[in-house]
Amino acid sequence: MTTPPAPPLRRRLAAEAVGTAVLAAVVVGSGFRADALTADAGVRFLANVGASAAALAVLVDLFGPVSGGHLNPLVTAGCWWTGRRTPTGLPLREATAYAAVQTAGALAGTGLADAMFGHPLFELSAVPRGGGALLLGEAVAAGTLLLVVTVSAGGGRRRPVSTAVGLWVGAACWATSSGGFANPAVTLGRAFSDGWTGIAPGSVPGFVLAQTAGAAAGLALAALSTGRVHRAADGQAVTGSRSGCG
Repeated sequence: MTTPPAPPLRRRLAAEAVGTAVLAAVVVGSGFRADALTADAGVRFLANVGASAAALAVLVDLFGPVSGGHLNPLVTAGCWWTGRRTPTGLPLREATAYAAVQTAGALAGTGLADAMFGHPLFELSAVPRGGGALLLGEAVAAGTLLLVVTVSAGGGRRRPVSTAVGLWVGAACWATSSGGFANPAVTLGRAFSDGWTGIAPGSVPGFVLAQTAGAAAGLALAALSTGRVHRAADGQAVTGSRSGCG
């Protein structure tokens, strides 16, 4: 099977930056909107989760053909790891650039949401999130996300990656104690918004460490449960392009 050439790196980086910015803006902005419309915590959470999961599915589908639609440093790291021994895998240098622009995009998207809803730009969050239970929840959310992405993108046939990712993120928000952040870039962005979707800066390192540990476990579980999921029947790598596993 012939793998089509990847778009130029600058286009892929632009796609990752814009996609992650829009995702962060939806996550933070829908929280502001829900908070303004109702005092019912359950309704607010339902609205925020629904908007965020839907936006993620759309963005992955939209930017997937360009950059892989990672929009998350954990997904980028997973794509680099699973493709590191294949000729079409994402090189480490490009993976590092992806993570950098994703983080910048998340910060820009958070600032945009702050501005749209009349809040101070980059106001530090005062919402502490910590403790073993929440960190375990983050590890589970991130680990299962990597499991979903890796299995959906591998195996030699087309799968609805965007749908699977959006549905899992929505489920993780409800099913995990942490609310399913599962994205280091957007987690950092949310530290600069003092709405109820925020996270205090002091809580960010613990969340990112838990996300990273969970992602590593998710990749291991993908390999254990499905084998070499990035190999087709003919033994060729199945990654779509050098944009990674999207």
